[in-house]
Amino acid sequence: MMDWTTPECRVFHRLLSRHARLYTEMVTTGAIIHGDRDRHLKFDPVEHPVALQLGGSDPAALAIAARAGEDYGYDEINLNCGCPSDRVQNGQFGACLMAEPQRVAEGVAAMLAAVRIPVTVKCRLGIDDLDSDEHLHRFIRTVAAAGCEVFIVHARKAWLQGLSPKQNREVPPLQYERVFALREAFPGLTLVLNGGITQLEDAHRLLNQHPIDGVMLGRSAYQEPWLLAAVDNLLFADQTQPRPLRSEVVDQLLVRVGEMDKAGTPARHLIRHILGLYNGQPGAKQWRRRLSQPIPPGLGQAAVADALALVTHAQQLHDERNDSLSA
Repeated sequence: MMDWTTPECRVFHRLLSRHARLYTEMVTTGAIIHGDRDRHLKFDPVEHPVALQLGGSDPAALAIAARAGEDYGYDEINLNCGCPSDRVQNGQFGACLMAEPQRVAEGVAAMLAAVRIPVTVKCRLGIDDLDSDEHLHRFIRTVAAAGCEVFIVHARKAWLQGLSPKQNREVPPLQYERVFALREAFPGLTLVLNGGITQLEDAHRLLNQHPIDGVMLGRSAYQEPWLLAAVDNLLFADQTQPRPLRSEVVDQLLVRVGEMDKAGTPARHLIRHILGLYNGQPGAKQWRRRLSQPIPPGLGQAAVADALALVTHAQQLHDERNDSLSA
């Protein structure tokens, strides 16, 4: 998600789940080939497993970018064939590639020839009037024949004309059953469902009751990050470690932000991603308000500590009120 799943965001999310696979923002092949590679590709080793999502359509450029991603240590290269923004369309990549399965197949083949890590595709059910099951199956079949074995399917089509990217996440109806039907048509593929999943309980139910291999959470995980704290126990059946406490996560964030202060890195790069950590809890408003204020250079750790103190005080008042009501 552009400007959302930055390296700082992914470090924060990794504090909540050890097993969830994290995805970068979409990075264009041009940015990697002609830009500052460290800026676009460097990441913290704690992020593993982490996938690099690419935007592009030229096979040679995709191969170069994929090889660069592998060299930087990514665990997967993911080709975006689902983003509907005008800027992406003008660059001839993203959702508009749903109309060109052969072109996508050539790009996938070029990347697979260049790297040894998995190459996957994120797509839609279709675009505009190209949204029949016949077209979707032809797209999957053509790209799979090039060697792609994993498809992350946003269970909506995209309207490239007339709807904004935000509307394309909400207006076209979700059609999960069409993703489920891909299992019968393509039993050898790994199919991941994306779109409209806002609760882990729903993700768990979908995985257990329907023929899919995984689920992808997008904005729900960003806006309600505490969802991720239950992922390891509920979806990965890992009971080796208890679910973390929010205060324990903040303790680790304090260390991270302190390191950023010392390095002269603006703490805002991380802090803007943690505003929703206490959503639904006493003190959530105070937490957001304090961390939304301007933070002078070198004082990021102090700001997070202040916000934690405000939350702690609000929680104590909440507990005291509950105790007095119970007495």
